Amino acid sequence: MRGRRLRRAPSGRRRARRRPPHLHAPGPGARQAAGARRPARRGRRTGGDHRCGGAHPAHRARHLGPARPEERRMRKRQPKTYTRLTHPLVRDSRDEPFRRATWEEALDRTARGLGAARGAFGMFSCARATNEMNYVAQKFARVVMGTNNVDSCNRTCHAPSVAGLSAAFGSGGGTSSYEEVEHTDVIVMWGSNARFAHPIFFQHVLRGIRNGARMYAVDPRRTSTAEWAESWLGLNVGTDIPMAHAIGREIIHAGLVDEAFVRRATTGFEEYRALVEPWTPSLAEKVTGVPAAAVRELAHAYARAERAQLCWTLGITEHHNGTDNVRALINLSLLTGHVGRYGSGLQPLRGQNNVQGGGDMGAIPNRLPGFQDILDADVRLKFESAWGTTVQPRYGLNLTEMFEAMEDGSLRAVYCIGENPAQSEADTGQAVRRLRSLDFLVVQDIFLTKTAELADVVLPATAGWAETEGTTTNSERRVQRVRRAVTPPGEAREDIDIICDLAARLGHDWKYADAEAVWNELRSVSPDHYGMTYERLEEHQGIQWPCPSTDAIEPPYLHGRLWERDPVRRGRPAPFGLVRHDPPVDLTDEEYPIRLTTGRRLDSYNTGVQSGGFPSPLRRGEHVELCPEDAERYGVVVGEEVRVSSRRGSVLAPVWIDTSLRPGLAFMTFHFPDEVDTNRLTIEANCPIAGTAEFKASAIRIEKLPAPTHVR
Repeated sequence: MRGRRLRRAPSGRRRARRRPPHLHAPGPGARQAAGARRPARRGRRTGGDHRCGGAHPAHRARHLGPARPEERRMRKRQPKTYTRLTHPLVRDSRDEPFRRATWEEALDRTARGLGAARGAFGMFSCARATNEMNYVAQKFARVVMGTNNVDSCNRTCHAPSVAGLSAAFGSGGGTSSYEEVEHTDVIVMWGSNARFAHPIFFQHVLRGIRNGARMYAVDPRRTSTAEWAESWLGLNVGTDIPMAHAIGREIIHAGLVDEAFVRRATTGFEEYRALVEPWTPSLAEKVTGVPAAAVRELAHAYARAERAQLCWTLGITEHHNGTDNVRALINLSLLTGHVGRYGSGLQPLRGQNNVQGGGDMGAIPNRLPGFQDILDADVRLKFESAWGTTVQPRYGLNLTEMFEAMEDGSLRAVYCIGENPAQSEADTGQAVRRLRSLDFLVVQDIFLTKTAELADVVLPATAGWAETEGTTTNSERRVQRVRRAVTPPGEAREDIDIICDLAARLGHDWKYADAEAVWNELRSVSPDHYGMTYERLEEHQGIQWPCPSTDAIEPPYLHGRLWERDPVRRGRPAPFGLVRHDPPVDLTDEEYPIRLTTGRRLDSYNTGVQSGGFPSPLRRGEHVELCPEDAERYGVVVGEEVRVSSRRGSVLAPVWIDTSLRPGLAFMTFHFPDEVDTNRLTIEANCPIAGTAEFKASAIRIEKLPAPTHVR
């Protein structure tokens, strides 16, 4: 009967059948409680359309035409247009503008700048480039520069997922394939607006729903994803651990624990039971704002399901305790045995096309290629033999720590490939100041980003998805081929060739005939990738790791060993994570009474360098999104420009009214930093394990601007 619960109306809209009277959608102006079931869908949202209808006063500017100057301030904002870099750029001093240079001059300058800072160097690798590029980049850091200080934007987003999964299972990848979501019984989307942020994955979710799966959305906002859910649990920002602990407690008290699995495949259950015991659904309701009945419903649905998928995104990881959040979710899968089987698993949805691959290739400070621990002497010996060098027997600095090292002067030079930390880091004012303090900064990119504008040398590279050969690895651990389709413009060069030319100038003459030669070197040192020849990747249209054999393909899910009865084959048990609730660092108060959370929209990509320059009917630029009640309280209307301030800085942004928000909660994106630099507001409160900042929980205030500053 589950598969008959929902069906498509002739118009294509989704509607519920036989809805009980108490579950009908509220009337105009009413707000639906967190934990409420999904109302009948009156139509799909599109990017930017947040149902700003109704007669609420905050909408008057939208419905009644332009307001008088004394009523609001509005300003037209033109997005910055980025053009491709086609030639190397250098400057003779930081006070002078860039000038065009030859490749010889640019590479010579870069080699001198980096060579002078061998003991104080950091590498920022690129999560959008190929596996092969990331492998060569981390090799440059470790072999040429003698340091493990290498990282990428995984530190900004999903490093807590990698850390949490590694602590529980020994590897940092999602445990399931996308296809399994189509064949599961329950899907939990936790802190994830996948319809906007991961639209390809969300197609698999929709197929799962059509096949009868029940979806639950756990999110402070009633997002576009939540519109497809059977139930939305609208928790307060930063209360994910209390929610997870309450669900775990309910599973235990209801007798729904998979006791055989827990006894055989896990450790620490009794300690976990004691930890979650105080978190009754009633207490969770007081802390999270989610009705106790909704907590119980999700607990029973997840635990009773034959197969269940738990998916999360940055709503879980971008907190000062992001790794603890991830461990709290993993605990639920361990309680119920929803891991290591087809259709049951854990899905961290990664934010870049190759952020998973970058970590797999060793472009992180604590792992060598193949996610092999640097502290393992046998692992180091293998790489030292392959590379003819000594690998430092200690972890390097992660991205967050490298910025801190810029502050104290112990990091003096950075090689930044395809990343834009001047606009993507929390507290961007501080990030820019630290980048300016470097003795030498070289940026290798396809656009002159804000970070590139701070550089001493800029090297024009190729677009990894269209102008180069290689592979990438997506969120389901699937390695896929990418092929060169067009010729790069001007004098832009392959990333690998640029890195190898620099290595040669610094005494290491690497000769790779092509990307496949790099890949084969990686295969020789990474057991998880050994069986993936280019030929097999073509034949199978991608292969998931681990693939240790050239003769076989492993199951699409990880950790099936946990179900083995033989303890030798079962291996290390998965420990429960004993994590405790820790509220957001940036507390709201009378001066900063609004909680700001940030995220993505369907129409844009990251800091907007790649997506901002083309027209889109969905894109409406940056706004500060408020609920109708807060807009009325501040006396502002749609389109009115206001000052948004945190304890770190202020920005001006137009208002947008979003009826899916609750009072006291605001939303902004980081897609338009050239217009509204949202990350000037965010706090650099970092997870001590993973180093990821708390982008999801800043305290702000909204200020109405004086009327005389009105601009047409």
